[in-house]
Amino acid sequence: MVNWSNMDTLSAYDALTKAKKVDLTEVMAGENGAKRVKEMSVAMGAGLSYNYASKQVDETIVDALADLAKEAQLTDKYAALYNGEVVNTGEKRLVLHQLTRGQLGNDVIADGVNKREFYVNEQNKIAEFAKKVHSGEITNAAGEKFTTVVQIGIGGSDLGPRAMYLALENWAKKNNHFKMEAKFISNVDPDDAAAVLNSIDVAHSIFVLVSKSGTTLETLTNESFVKDALKKAGLDASKHMIAVTSQTSPLAKSSDYLAAFFMDDYIGGRFSSTSSVGGAVLSLAFGPEVFAEFLEGAASEDELAKNDDIRKNPAMLDALIGVYERNVLGYPCTTVLPYSQALSRFPAHLQQLDMESNGKSVNRFGEPVNYKTGPVIFGEPGTNGQHSFYQLLHQGTDIVPLQFIGFKNNQLETDVNIQDSTSQQKLCANVAAQIVAFACGKKDDNANKNFAGNRPSSIIIGDQLNPKTLGALLAHFENKIMFQGFVWNINSFDQEGVQLGKVLAKKVLAHETDGALAVYSQLLNI
Repeated sequence: MVNWSNMDTLSAYDALTKAKKVDLTEVMAGENGAKRVKEMSVAMGAGLSYNYASKQVDETIVDALADLAKEAQLTDKYAALYNGEVVNTGEKRLVLHQLTRGQLGNDVIADGVNKREFYVNEQNKIAEFAKKVHSGEITNAAGEKFTTVVQIGIGGSDLGPRAMYLALENWAKKNNHFKMEAKFISNVDPDDAAAVLNSIDVAHSIFVLVSKSGTTLETLTNESFVKDALKKAGLDASKHMIAVTSQTSPLAKSSDYLAAFFMDDYIGGRFSSTSSVGGAVLSLAFGPEVFAEFLEGAASEDELAKNDDIRKNPAMLDALIGVYERNVLGYPCTTVLPYSQALSRFPAHLQQLDMESNGKSVNRFGEPVNYKTGPVIFGEPGTNGQHSFYQLLHQGTDIVPLQFIGFKNNQLETDVNIQDSTSQQKLCANVAAQIVAFACGKKDDNANKNFAGNRPSSIIIGDQLNPKTLGALLAHFENKIMFQGFVWNINSFDQEGVQLGKVLAKKVLAHETDGALAVYSQLLNI
């Protein structure tokens, strides 16, 4: 039987708080450091590896984390999730994003249908549609091929798919999988939609409207913006638009769209990149075969997350080290640092994924918790970040744990040798240097040049960023966040915190305001 208990009631957590702290400046120095780097690594899906040698842990602390995982029943709770139990207690819903990329346990029946079959069917429908667009069987009114796909959505309907598209764009061009350019409209700021529309040939563009409810204010506003542009160009909008929505939304059977592909309430927006939300735009941009490889990579990581042994379960280990840093060491933030320009928007996606999931102060039963939960997440690609906020990371008053991501080879496989090393070697040299610099520091009599060190980091390493490794990378973080929510006994799958502002915005637009809200409305000329 699964027990949902607050973390501070678990004896394993109490033991963890009493474990001796690790000084990275000592354990990462010399041959001891070399030995740690070689030994403290866990295989991930799709050939990736998670190395935690530069984290403030040792075998004693990892043992304590394993005890915490066992007492918190993390693998049992994961099994409850993928076997179709109602894990999203706030909204009384199943949580099924892992089911979009494979079946981990029992058949899941909801709404009278087998949900795995439902997701596969939608993937097949999208694949068939994408192939018809690519072959020219589905064209614009003039019988000409579409060359651009534009996704209209916000939040999880934008951040994840956009990050995944940018991650694979150069890889697809290099490997002859680039079918159509993709653009994204998300912000209700009219400059966003106008800028995208001014950068494309609307006559040869197909638009993907993504809204689960069919009522999202920003998305429907931008849809109207796009429809107006199509009308002004003398085009029939219904021949240029498809919908990704729920079967019960007003968009589902509308004649305003060439086709409709479905998602459901069991997949939160921030977890929807492997559903139709990401499937439509990525299949149109790169082909359904590439999307299938992306799903395969995610599935490989989901399978690893079932392992009871924390040393063979990279997502669980990463999650519990994060809990240790947040709750025992007291670090308020985590930064994600991909040394890959293709992952330029991946930290932004992880901001939503993590902070919307675990930014909670009450437990699954609505009771206040007496400990910290989700950290603040931020990040930028290296080496750009080194010339931005690394100063604070190295010498600031707060210690910020770091999550590096690095690849041995670049995507385009073109490079130049300057001063006896290639650009890729210089990039990877910077990753290695930063990890050791953060961990070991450097003593100097000049206080301005003194580096205290003892700044923890981990790194995920792969050969190259491609669809499979991207899928595994995405699933790793999704599962890490899930496990952390389980430990903290919070519901990681609702997001009530985004609702209040929406409600008040509607009152402003309806001129139903008073007090400070009325004055701010006047100041903004609403």
